[in-house]
Formats: sequence, C-alpha cells, structure tokens
Amino acid sequence: MTADTLRTAALESKAWPYEEARKLLKRYPDGKPGGEPVLFETGYGPSGLPHIGTFQEVLRTTMVRHAYEEMTGLPTRLVAFSDDMDGLRKVPDNVPNQALLAANIGKPLTRIPDPFEKYDSFAAHNNAMLREFLDRFGFDYEFVSSTDYYESGRFDEKLKAVLRNYDAIMAVMLPTLRAERQATYSPVLPVSPTSGVVLQVPVEVVDANAGTIRFIDADGSVVEQSILAGRAKLQWKPDWGMRWAALGVDYEMHGKDLIDSAILGGKIAQILGGRKPEGLIYELFLDAKGEKISKSKGNGLSIEEWLTYGPDESLAFYIYREPKKAKSLHLGLIPRAVDDYWQFRGNYHGQDNKERLGNPVHHVHNGAVPQDAMPVTFGLLLNLVGVMGGGATKEQVWGYLANYLPGATAADYPELDKLIGYALAYARDFVAPTLVRRAPEGVEVAALQRLDTDLATLPADARAEDIQNIVYEIGKSGGFAELRDWFKALYETLLGSSQGPRMGSFIALYGIGNTRKLIAEALAR
Repeated sequence: MTADTLRTAALESKAWPYEEARKLLKRYPDGKPGGEPVLFETGYGPSGLPHIGTFQEVLRTTMVRHAYEEMTGLPTRLVAFSDDMDGLRKVPDNVPNQALLAANIGKPLTRIPDPFEKYDSFAAHNNAMLREFLDRFGFDYEFVSSTDYYESGRFDEKLKAVLRNYDAIMAVMLPTLRAERQATYSPVLPVSPTSGVVLQVPVEVVDANAGTIRFIDADGSVVEQSILAGRAKLQWKPDWGMRWAALGVDYEMHGKDLIDSAILGGKIAQILGGRKPEGLIYELFLDAKGEKISKSKGNGLSIEEWLTYGPDESLAFYIYREPKKAKSLHLGLIPRAVDDYWQFRGNYHGQDNKERLGNPVHHVHNGAVPQDAMPVTFGLLLNLVGVMGGGATKEQVWGYLANYLPGATAADYPELDKLIGYALAYARDFVAPTLVRRAPEGVEVAALQRLDTDLATLPADARAEDIQNIVYEIGKSGGFAELRDWFKALYETLLGSSQGPRMGSFIALYGIGNTRKLIAEALAR
C-alpha cells in the first residue's frame, strides 16, 4: 500500500483510532502551528505496581498517534508522564517492607526509599517497571518525571501563573468540594521544610511573580517559602490542567471515572493560557469478580502474568477491541485472545485496504503485519497438552505435531514453538487441575465404540476433515437428542473438559492410535 493509498483509506476508515485521530484534524486543520509535533500524553500514578490497566492507555494512545500519522504524515510526540511528586496516601498491600512505607506516608514518592531495595526511591522502582515493559514492547515515547519538571524549573512559569490566577482557580475548584474541605483547600500543596511531607493546608499568596506563599506548618510555625524548585506541587486536578498548559498537550485519553476531573482540568488549563486536549473516554477493566482493577489492591492481572501464558500481541489485540465497553481482564481470557489474534492476523493479507485498516492487527503492528499464519490453534494445543499430562515437554508436543504438520520443526515455525511454550505453562497451571474424565453413559457407549471401529479403518495420516466427517455422522445417527450432546460427551469422556476443539483436528494432531487408546480407557471406566 503506497503512502497516498494508505492516507486515502485512513481518512475514510471507521476504525476507532482513525475516528479519534479525526478530532486532531479538526483541532489543527492545517497542522499544529509552527510545524510543531502534535503532542500525545499518557499519565501514570506510580503509587502502586504497574498493571495492564496502565499499559493499555499507552498502547491505545499509540494506536491513535499512528492513525494520525497515517492520515496526515505530520510529526508527533508521545510523553509518558509519571506523577511521582505525589505524596504517598496509603501503603499498597502488595509490596514488601510495609513499615518502611508507613513511616513515610505523605512524602513525595521520589523521596521515599524503595521497599524492594533495588532503586533510589519507591517511585524510581515503579517507574522502572513501567518503562521496562514499554521498552520491551517497542513503544516510541519520552518518559517524563513530575519531580524532575518541578525541581528543574520547567513548570516555574505556569506555577507563577497559578499564583497570579489563584482566585480564578479557587472559583473553579471550591464548588466541587464539601463545605469542610472548602475551608482548608488550596490548589498549591507546599512541602514541609521540617518533615518533608506534602501538606494539605491553606496558603496565602505573598508574591505571585516570585512564586512565594505563606502557610502554617504541621508544627504550628508560620512558613514563608517559594513554590519553585520542588518545594511545592499542585493538587492533582489543578496539576493536570497546569501540565496540559505547560506542555501543550493535544491528546490524552482517560477512564470514565475521570470525566469530571478532566472538565475541571480543562477549565484550569484555559485559565493558564492553555487548551484542554482531545481524548477518548474509555470504560474500565474489571477483574474476574467484576470489580474495578486497582493498582493499590493489585487485583488485576500483572503484565508479567499475561505474558507468562500468552504473547505480547494477544494482549495488545485484547486491549484494542471495544475501548468504550467495560471488559473483564483475567487469565481465563487468554486462550480466546490468542486464537482471535491469529485468526485476524491470518486474514489480514487477503483483505482489501478498507478491511485491513479495520482489522485490529493493523493497529497492533502499526501497519507492519507479518505474513505468516498459525497452523494450529492455541485451544487445540491446550487440549493436546491436557491429554498428554503435566509432564509434557516441547519436544513431545512437536512429536505429536508431526502427525499434523509432517516434517515441521521449531526452526520452521518459530511462532508456533513459542505458542507451545505458552500452552504448556497455561495447561500446567490452569487446565490440568480442572480435568476430570467421566465414564460414558447410555448412547455414548455405542457411539464411542463405533468411533473406535471407524478410526481403525483410516490410515495413520488421515486428513482432519475426513475424521471430522466421521465424528459428525456418528453424532447425527447415534441417538443423541442434539449433535452438541455428542461433542460434549467426547470432550468430557476423552479430554476431561466440558468444551473442546474440532475433534477431527484434535484426532489428526494426537494421532489415530493414541485416540483409540483414549476411547478404550473411557469405555473401561
């Protein structure tokens, strides 16, 4: 696809990244003034360990960024901004050295020792975890530390503007607060010169142009100090608006729980001479119990957990789809996500330009979708490994695959080899403990006997489709009320599961002789 063809197709595509990018075309019909790159931002609060809910925002934002570039050919930047100047509000329950953190409640995260004892601070540890994964996935981003920007003076002019417009910002914020909170609220949070804690106290503007305020410290003393050089930070909603204005952010998406906060941030950005960015309002991820995922609770999937049982692309594929719909996020979703990803990837190169841009894998791979296909589904591999038992190895799985892909090796199919590794891990941890093979009952006995007899007539290299036809005919004429009852019986008696693959494909993969042994074992129960 040429650049012009791609641009034409992108401008017409209804896929959600292009719909989002059109907001930026409307914002800047002739491109950003001065030829400046359009600035995308994602925000990260490093008070807890990073999880997929954090990662998804960078991924989806990157997809919109790439869509905008395809539509315009204009330059862009992506900033991953860490709010690491925030004071620690509570101790996360999923980190070590809880007493250490408890002793530092209220201090900026960058000034609290790392409970993991690996980095200079708690924020540095969590920031590193985020960056490590973003780097692994190949994101093109600039990491920005809130502490660095506050301490280096990069926010100085906007912080002075906050003091010059103090009353206007208070007028925006106070109506949103309860009466008792209004009495003590300040958009500026000074850092105590004695305790190092980020204070929630009223402040008095002494000299806006110099950045000086006055406040009462926790020990009762009156303190007059600058808000510059990291000696204060803003409440997070004013901070959000100030950051938009200071950096010139053009696009930032957020969850539906932050709708009101984003409105307030936009008003404050305007007061400070900026403009509220465009952005998608997405639904939140839920855990297996239907509860909102929380970094501090640690109730969601970690990035490492998903990648133990499925490839990077399957995670990106799952995150891409239906961002405006609340979705569960738990380990049980991985097999379907893996197989759906490979199905869409296999279809991609046979599609026309319009279909390709609507295919999720176009956005997962930034338009550079590999041409190989997966010859075996993840679900089929899981069924195979489940039947083989807990001690199965990659080499043994490849031995069975010789029935299905004669002469195939790991060198020929490196992606399949990786998928086997994921299947072994997932089957070991989640499938094997649940498998219980029951004895056949009623018409199931005769049907299994007939299947065994028919399989005995086939050559060892029989095609999966021919085997499937035999299975299908037995189900139709074997006395079952519905065909699905026959397939369910096969899954429960032979595989130990209530669901399973196309039996023709499974038998071809597992081998006719091995399958007949499974049937004999089932009939003997």
